[in-house]
Amino acid sequence: MILTLSLTVVGLILIGLYGLLAVRNLFKLIITLQILVKGAVLALVIAGETSGRLQLGQSLAVTVIVADTVVAVIALALAVQLKQQSGTVDVGRLDTLKG
Repeated sequence: MILTLSLTVVGLILIGLYGLLAVRNLFKLIITLQILVKGAVLALVIAGETSGRLQLGQSLAVTVIVADTVVAVIALALAVQLKQQSGTVDVGRLDTLKG
């Protein structure tokens, strides 16, 4: 059981890291970051289970989920504003913006 979950964690983290390196669209980048964080959350719960402190792992996971949700909402709001201002969400073209 733990081995299967550990492989799932590694898979989610690898998918998230690949997405962060390969994706240029800001919306897709936020989604891949969410996948990466979900792998980390699952790792926290597994670590709590294996150490015998499941409640600690779960409480840390809930804290990460709340903080990650706030970050995702702010990032999506900024991406929408960027799309409206510049007409693109390509990360490579962000350096053309002027404050």
